[in-house]
Amino acid sequence: MVHAPGSHAGVDALVTGRPGVVLGIYVADCAAVYVADRHGRAIALIHSGRAGTTAGITARTIALLQEKFDIAPADLVVEISPCIRPPLYETDFAAEIAAQAREAGAGQIIDTGICTGREVGHYYSYRVERGRTGRMLAALQMLS
Repeated sequence: MVHAPGSHAGVDALVTGRPGVVLGIYVADCAAVYVADRHGRAIALIHSGRAGTTAGITARTIALLQEKFDIAPADLVVEISPCIRPPLYETDFAAEIAAQAREAGAGQIIDTGICTGREVGHYYSYRVERGRTGRMLAALQMLS
């Protein structure tokens, strides 16, 4: 589900076109996907793990930005945060997120390439730390 800003439990993507609004999500091993329009019309912050990636949440959010804000996908920059990756996880959802963004026409895709499971000194990893872990806050704000 994609939703506008506020406190919305159970949604995987937050979108805004209002300057000053801060979008925030928590992740551990899932990816935070940052999406920004090069011309400052809107931003989105996506929580994408196995289920969201399988459901095509990144491509769906790009389509929503095009529909609601008339933003051409080529004007979007997409960045994939640190997340769990093979061989520590059987699914390479970071690669799938990048593929979805590319297929949806995103103008630029940046993947940090960092695996949370290999970097537990810097990031939380739910899988590696067997659930005894915190969460990272991903935040994104559109400036005026």
